[in-house]
Amino acid sequence: MPYGLADGPEGPEGETFEWALQTDDCGDCTFYAEGDDGTGACTVHGDRPLICQTYPFSVALGGTSQPMGEAVDEEGVVRAHECEGLGRDISRADAEELAAALKERAVRELTEAIGVRDTYRPVDPSAGQVVVHDSEGAKRPDGSPYE
Repeated sequence: MPYGLADGPEGPEGETFEWALQTDDCGDCTFYAEGDDGTGACTVHGDRPLICQTYPFSVALGGTSQPMGEAVDEEGVVRAHECEGLGRDISRADAEELAAALKERAVRELTEAIGVRDTYRPVDPSAGQVVVHDSEGAKRPDGSPYE
């Protein structure tokens, strides 16, 4: 799902450099589901994207945006975003695993940003169209390339 586009007369339009997980009308991730008991959980937990594995933490990288909202706590370059789970105890092994995932995510995001810079070619979207630029070039919201 593209992130950070302008609202046009027929829906989102314009160019962006951001992908985001798709959300429903309430702003919940489409992989989130409430069970019969009213509690919610991730339906793809074992295969969730790296951004979800490291949530609610992120590494502040200069010149990049953070589509998950403002940080509520910040220490150096590691930021904590609003989450009901903040403040819970975590084992050292889990903390080390999380730190490794954050490092991997930061490296991937920097690599992606460099790839976007290297492959960017302006595209003039027609009214009502969306162009998402990533390290593989210009794409439509469904991920198919613009020619």
